[in-house]
This record gives sequence, structure tokens and C-alpha cells, in this order.
Amino acid sequence: MYTVIDLFSGIGGLSYPFHRDANFKVAAANEILKEPAIAYGLNYPKTKMYNCDIADLSVSQIQKDLGIEKVDIVLGGPPCQSFSTVGKRDIGDPRTFLFKEYCRFLEECSAKMFVFENVRGLLSVQRGLLFRQILNKFKNLGYTIKYELLDSADYGVPQHRKRIIIVGFKKKFKFKFPLPTNGSKKNPYLTVADAISDLPRIGNDGESTQYESTPKNQYQLDIRDQAEVLLHHNYSSNHKKLVDIMEYLPDGGSFKDIPQQLRPKSGFGNTYSRLWWNKPSTTITRNLGVPSSSRCIHPKEPRALTTREGARLQSFPDNFVFYGSRQKMNLQIGEAVPPLFAQSIFQEVASCIY
Repeated sequence: MYTVIDLFSGIGGLSYPFHRDANFKVAAANEILKEPAIAYGLNYPKTKMYNCDIADLSVSQIQKDLGIEKVDIVLGGPPCQSFSTVGKRDIGDPRTFLFKEYCRFLEECSAKMFVFENVRGLLSVQRGLLFRQILNKFKNLGYTIKYELLDSADYGVPQHRKRIIIVGFKKKFKFKFPLPTNGSKKNPYLTVADAISDLPRIGNDGESTQYESTPKNQYQLDIRDQAEVLLHHNYSSNHKKLVDIMEYLPDGGSFKDIPQQLRPKSGFGNTYSRLWWNKPSTTITRNLGVPSSSRCIHPKEPRALTTREGARLQSFPDNFVFYGSRQKMNLQIGEAVPPLFAQSIFQEVASCIY
């Protein structure tokens, strides 16, 4: 049994496969925000959730509370807003240096291995200086480091989502990053249609708790995970002008396809844009339900994505529980690691640590 701690856990996308394998015990998790911490507890009731600032938590406290003698693996990705390539970077944001708290935990528990996840923008912040500082900090703690920039679409997720994964280990583990399973000369990429075509159309103002059809492919069959009721598939109405704008958009259409007289006065090239029905989604964000946000308008309807559609594109199973308002649930989904992507990393971790 390998003991795992999940830091900056969100709703637990990165740790999802560790919870499902009997050889691993995710003993504790830490998340500062209330709603994702509650959602984590609802999905993983056997894990002790510490809903607090990580600066107020220590390995010794966790060990005392839970009777743990050792920690084998640490997971986590400190908040990434200041590293993101979407929007304005703010290197002065105090969250930029939360990786130091992550390192403090590694130093306190001397874990055998860690898995660190973050946005690709981390590679270019301060021309790569911050990334090099992070790597050096890990090395100074005695870890051998491997890192790769990976795209979740290459591993069976119906969404392009590039993330930097850093894996550190103290022993001579023969860790290697997973080879892509989808893409050029491999299995075809999964598309938006592959992910959500069994969900009912609900228009600009609707809701449904029933599936449109039986699963149409293996992805839909797996992601239903025996769920009988469709949850979080609803949408509130947009005003008529916004609906008119969206109805002008063709499949994959963008800002420039909107007639000049209707075109919003502000926006970027990927805002007010439709997803493609027969391509993977672009990166799902916390604003997946907002038409003016980064490309998130449904390929065939005059609305942005529902919470359930966002969860599908992130590869969360239909029986996974989210918590709070629709905005809070969308934030939980948009900031998560896709479980199916995490599964690919987990398989390589498991193969080298056994």
C-alpha cells in the first residue's frame, strides 16, 4: 500500500486514478476553496480533506491526525492563473510562489516520488527563469527530475489541453512518460461529437435529466459509468442579441463571422466562437458557460456549454459530483486535470513504483 497526499487538489482530477487502485491510499488532500473541497469529499469520502491555506498545514499534523508513518507520493499543481497564456500574467501574484509550499511538503515527508502539474505558460514566465528555479529546488531536495509538455487529446481526452508534467523520484525508478495513443498515425482524436452526441439538445433555455440515446461509442459508455440520471445539463437564457450573434456562427465559427452591425465592441480572436463538432474541444476553462469567453459555444446550439458538457469534455464520469452554483461547478471543472489524462500518467507511475 502506497500512501499519497494530494495538494492543491481542486476536485481531484489528478488523483482520480490513485483513488481507484487498491495499491494506493490517498490519505489526505488540501484545497483552500470551500466548494471544490466539499466536492472532493463527496467523491472521495475515505480521504481526509483539509480545507485550509496550505501554509497552515504540515506533514507532521497529517501524520498525527491519521496515524501515518510515511508518505510515498505527493501530487499537486499549485494555482496557475499567474502562469496562464490566457489573459494577463501577473508575476507579482502571491500564488506564483506557492510551489515553495509544495516543496516544503516534499522536504518534510521525503516522499519517494511526486507528480507536479501546471499550465504550459510556466515554461515561458520570466523567459523560463521561474521554471528553472522550480526544477533546481526539486533537485536540491534530492529528486531526479523528468518533465514533458503533454496534450490531453493525445491520450484519449476529447480536448486539446497542454500541461507541463514534472515527475520527481529519489530511487532509480525507470519512469517514462506515456506514449500518445491518439493523433497522427494512431487512433483518431476524440471529438466533441464523440463526447456529447448522446446528450439532449436543450436550446438557449432548457434542462434535461434524460439521455438523448444509448451510448454511441465506447467513450460515452465508459463515461456514463452506470449513471441513470443526467445531472447538471441545463442552461439559462441569454438575451436576444447574444442569441442572434451565436446563430450566425457556423461550425467552428469565430468573431469575424459575426455581421459587423452585431459584432461586439470588445473581444479577442477566440471569444464569441463555436467549437467544432468533429474536432476535439479547445481548452476548457472556468468560464465554459459564458459565450463571450474563450471558444466555448456549442457547435450546434445558440448557447455556451452546460456544466455536464464541460465535464464530458474534461473526461469526468457522469456520476462524479460537483458542488455549489453553476459558476462554482464550472470553475471546478475548468481548473481540473482531466481524469483520463491523469490515468495515463498514473499507469507509468504504478509500473515503475511496484
